Amino acid sequence: MSGHSHAKTVKHTKDAAGQKRGQVFSKLSAAITIAAKDGGNPNMNSKLRMTIDKAKKANMPSDNIEKAIKRGTGEIEGEILEEFTFEAYGPAKSALIINGITSNKNRALGGVKMILNQHNAKMAETGSVKWQFENKGIIIINTGDKDKETTELKVIDAGAQDISWQGEGVLEIYAMPEDLDNVKKNIEKEFQMESVLLGWVAKEEIELDEKGKQSIKKLIEALDDNDDVQEIYSNVKL
Repeated sequence: MSGHSHAKTVKHTKDAAGQKRGQVFSKLSAAITIAAKDGGNPNMNSKLRMTIDKAKKANMPSDNIEKAIKRGTGEIEGEILEEFTFEAYGPAKSALIINGITSNKNRALGGVKMILNQHNAKMAETGSVKWQFENKGIIIINTGDKDKETTELKVIDAGAQDISWQGEGVLEIYAMPEDLDNVKKNIEKEFQMESVLLGWVAKEEIELDEKGKQSIKKLIEALDDNDDVQEIYSNVKL
């Protein structure tokens, strides 16, 4: 397995230092609440456990995490949240999958449509884009100054299905969704985890010129700034 994967995901997320802290915590709280609907014990709920880990990495206060869990389990009242997935065509015939959580799906739909229209993009019919992607477990690690070849072998031994280098010292690892938790446990013994999630990986990437790349980056940034949007995936090679 080489260090270059044809199936890497182009995913844009900002850390708490790059966004308004309140918006970051609000999105994380919603994600924890949704995950906790399947059970409030992170030892028994891998989705909840991974979401809590992400919240802790963003320095989200423990009280906020606990409240979000209790809203999910129904122990305390809160807004009724639901997940959504929108498919879209971006600039230069690029494909996007937009995941989010909202208390008002019509508001979320309207907000996403407006952003798409402002960036030469449009909504796509359900299924018309998603077939170009695969649902995968995605782990991003910081390898530091560790040898690349040794790192790749260790990651493969840990159960990785595929890998893609995202820059110096940053490796994106792909696993089957059902294997994600075990692969994570094996990898975190030796490497610093940056992100762990279930997401969408493009089967084939497309190349855009510099103008096209800048257009898709601006679109992704605008979508990411929307309060209801959690994750954005594209098939553009950046």
